[in-house]
Amino acid sequence: MMRTGCVRIRWILFSPVLFFLAVGFLIQASLWAAKPPVPSTAAASAADKGKNWPQFRGNPLSTGLAHTTLPDNPQVLWKYEIKDGAFEGTAAIVDGMVYIGDLDGKVLAIDLESGKAIWEFQNEDGFVASPTVQNSRVFIGDIFGKFFCLNAKSGEVLWTHVADGEIASSANFYQGNVLFGSQDTKLYCLNAESGELIWKHAIPDQIRCTPTVVQDRCFVAGCDGKLHIIDLVKGEAVAGVEIGAPTMSTPAVVGESAYFGTESGVFYSVDWQKGEINWQFQAKGSRSIRSSAAANDTVVVFGGQDRRVRGLDRSNGKEIWTFATKQRVDSSPVIVDERVFVGSSDGRIYALNWQSGKKVWQYEAGGGFVGSPAIADGRLVIATDDGSVLCFGEK
Repeated sequence: MMRTGCVRIRWILFSPVLFFLAVGFLIQASLWAAKPPVPSTAAASAADKGKNWPQFRGNPLSTGLAHTTLPDNPQVLWKYEIKDGAFEGTAAIVDGMVYIGDLDGKVLAIDLESGKAIWEFQNEDGFVASPTVQNSRVFIGDIFGKFFCLNAKSGEVLWTHVADGEIASSANFYQGNVLFGSQDTKLYCLNAESGELIWKHAIPDQIRCTPTVVQDRCFVAGCDGKLHIIDLVKGEAVAGVEIGAPTMSTPAVVGESAYFGTESGVFYSVDWQKGEINWQFQAKGSRSIRSSAAANDTVVVFGGQDRRVRGLDRSNGKEIWTFATKQRVDSSPVIVDERVFVGSSDGRIYALNWQSGKKVWQYEAGGGFVGSPAIADGRLVIATDDGSVLCFGEK
């Protein structure tokens, strides 16, 4: 066998035809190497995600990361105003449409390109929760506990489910089910197609955050001073981590860690697999943290009622930078490229370099921001507490 192999090699080396074929192959290989690489599946998936912002923090992990780009100096492309209106929720952006609910009971579908309203659903009660969009359906709950599934094309009500308390939580999904929390202390799991109740899980106090989903686990930071880890198949608690104070913040999950702040001004990193605290951070004079964090591989960013936006080292909780605004920051930040965008009650939306905290852009809207930016398809959409929806991008 060895002899046969050696003979074959010698024949290949001295065959003129195969010699030129080999040279041709090498030339073609060099040309392939010079071409831009074909995007990986993960990169293509990220590009697809960049077209949409379907839920409160952008994705099931609630990381507040946008997979698109924005210009260095974003300009107002359009402004949709509701007279005497007010918004506290964050918009969803899906397939070229903006969806948002207001405190007067409207759910609006606005064309992302033109800023014109396509349809309007009028409810008796207002919405503080942010809409979530999946499979051409809009899911949102109102301040008296009614949870709606609307047709995303028309605003038609497809089904409803009634909880026993206000719904400030936005929805998330697990397989074919939709999840949301209520101030009646329960986390609800419904069939997303029919609205049928699959299970509900009660904790000792109100749920105001959006449930974060990782694999078959759900994370709920509760007003009972615990981070609850719930099995989504059984609807049962797996673990609970004491955090010392109530919280309204939605946990952001990166890898094995969940990040969120509390009403006592303490910010936590929790290992959700072990059910243990990794580290905690509290600044001198800090106040309530109602801003949900944005987190990437390096930094975690959040706002506070002490008028500060902070960037912490995600691995150890050490403060990297702090940025002062003129009023509280309940709006949740969003990271896109090298910047983090966040609104403040001082009526401004700021863009900061996420590595240094240096301000690189701002816009003064007049009305304050409780809701957060939604960033997709090269646009940033955010609504004010005086009834305006603003869209920024490249003119």
